[in-house]
Amino acid sequence: MRAGMRQFILGFIAALTLIVAGGLGYVAMGLAPVATASAPLPFEKLITGIALNARVNKEAPKSSPIQASDEVYAAGARIYRNNCAVCHGLPGRDQTAIAKGEFPKPPELFKDKGVTDDPVGVTYWKVANGIRLTGMPGFKGSLSSEQLWQVSLLLSNADKLPAAVRSALQEPLVQ
Repeated sequence: MRAGMRQFILGFIAALTLIVAGGLGYVAMGLAPVATASAPLPFEKLITGIALNARVNKEAPKSSPIQASDEVYAAGARIYRNNCAVCHGLPGRDQTAIAKGEFPKPPELFKDKGVTDDPVGVTYWKVANGIRLTGMPGFKGSLSSEQLWQVSLLLSNADKLPAAVRSALQEPLVQ
């Protein structure tokens, strides 16, 4: 190997070592933003977004095994109120104190489009598995598959819910 090429490789290795050591030092000295009020790390949203989208696109079911109906929406609303509303809110209600203190901020699923533009399988995957580093828990171990589909169908169709279901969702949470 020529001397110039060897120097280049050693320089490249030294630069990588310095970058890794600098990153570890940044974290070890407590300089990394870790409080919920802190701004995200550089590239945090980009990297986690790419990873999440790739995994969800690979694993999300393509369709629901149960059909949407008023009964399914009502069941989904009960599940949502008991498990999701404390973070994601209710239609026409202010965010809870818990939601205001989270980072990243949980999306308000009944405000604007929510997740109505996502395929129901994508919503199901996120509810079932959770999303690391966001505070979004996975409910696969605590809700049945049917319950996961009920709440996923509710959220996927939040813009076209029957009046009775919407009314039940607008009742304030008991805290």
